[in-house]
Amino acid sequence: MKKEVREKTIGYILAALGLVAGLAWNEAIKGSIDSIFPNSGNGLFVKFFYAVVVTLIVVIISMYLGSLIREKDSN
Repeated sequence: MKKEVREKTIGYILAALGLVAGLAWNEAIKGSIDSIFPNSGNGLFVKFFYAVVVTLIVVIISMYLGSLIREKDSN
């Protein structure tokens, strides 16, 4: 029981740190978009494009990790 609680706690801490890193990268990328496309009409389009690309990457990684978990459970 203690081991399971410790593993879950570590998982939650790592997820929180990942969120902080993701938010930092988000700000950096938004700043880059704003400096590359200053006050242009394309700024909103570029931000939506960025959001779609990031979402696709997250979905692909999630599917891959899910398949690893299923593979481990089947063995």
